Amino acid sequence: MSKKDKILKIISNETIDAAHSMSIITPSIYATLFEENAKQHNIDLSDEIKLSQELLSKECKSLLEIREKNNQNVIQLSTSTSKAIDAIKQKDEDSLSEVLKETEKLRREVELLKETMYKDELTNVYNRKWLSDNFLEKNNKFKTYGILAIIDLNFFKEINDTYGHPVGDKVLIFIANNLKKTIGEVVRYGGDEFLIIFDKAISISDVSSTIDLINKNIISKKLKAKNGEFRVSFSIGISLFKKGDDFSDILEIADKKMYTHKNEIKKTITGIQ
Repeated sequence: MSKKDKILKIISNETIDAAHSMSIITPSIYATLFEENAKQHNIDLSDEIKLSQELLSKECKSLLEIREKNNQNVIQLSTSTSKAIDAIKQKDEDSLSEVLKETEKLRREVELLKETMYKDELTNVYNRKWLSDNFLEKNNKFKTYGILAIIDLNFFKEINDTYGHPVGDKVLIFIANNLKKTIGEVVRYGGDEFLIIFDKAISISDVSSTIDLINKNIISKKLKAKNGEFRVSFSIGISLFKKGDDFSDILEIADKKMYTHKNEIKKTITGIQ
């Protein structure tokens, strides 16, 4: 990814964060937010059509590469299956051993492809597509029972403004790595917002105490930057969900709890110092 692409990704995340706090968002409002954030990063949008075409071309190329790799894997699987059938019929152990090696190689390639599709590029936790494909039906309803926790960093804009976006990116990676210590599945939902999905076997009190402990541990540490030190913390909202519940409804419940917690935590933590 080029330096310009990285900056555009940062601008996109900042715009999504700003839009997330609004109850109504229109294309023109989104465009205004994006333009304001672009100006702060000294990105010229005067030739927006050319820029959009370049980005679209890159995305299409990436999708075509994934599609081509999938086609190759399907062909390889078909070939290996045919070989296995022939080897079984002929009781050819050498051929079966060869097919086993080919199949194992194919399995590793498929797993790598899934990682590319399902992992957030910056933090290496799951992305929205993974959440959608694994937990949600096409109608946005949950496939199973469990617990959803939403994590939102406190004063993240202050960190970016004070120490710069590269430091902000490192903070996101630091937070993601700590959230992985839970037994839940961590998803970067957007900007500085994470979701953790827990199995129904764990209680909501255990989820709360586990995440609280991680938060306290993070707050106790001072992170270093070239021009100073700072602390980081996050706010938490947790909600149970059951099979058939609408994802948006559950997210809204957790989001409201998270903002209540944010108001409480900011009474004792007033900044990043």
